[in-house]
Amino acid sequence: MDLTKAIQHKLEGLLPELLGIQLEEVTQDKVRATLAVRPELCTGGKVLHGGAIMAFADTLGAIGTIVNMPQGASTATIESKTNFIGGAAEGSVVAGEATPVHKGRTTQVWQTRVTGGDGKLVALVTQTQIVKAPKA
Repeated sequence: MDLTKAIQHKLEGLLPELLGIQLEEVTQDKVRATLAVRPELCTGGKVLHGGAIMAFADTLGAIGTIVNMPQGASTATIESKTNFIGGAAEGSVVAGEATPVHKGRTTQVWQTRVTGGDGKLVALVTQTQIVKAPKA
């Protein structure tokens, strides 16, 4: 099983599966995925909820960190900054692409661009992940 499919399988039963995140590509330098904008992920105005956007981006940055960590290490988001640029209408599909800004020994910083089907920027998310050493 390739890395992308293996990680998609690990998301089963967790929030990313509930959201409907579909991984497209997972490497040590890029994580790409899509998310269908369903009614239950929207605001009253029928646009993708900001919390759903943040959870989508957080998932991609965490996956990027996971594939760059030492065996047995764990991670958690310690900071996240989101700039909401535009909306994504119900019925559309957004794409996310996370790339590393910094891959250090104890922290990693990932930036995720979330774009609509028209290619326009919906949000720009920068997050910092702590890398916790394996437990002895």
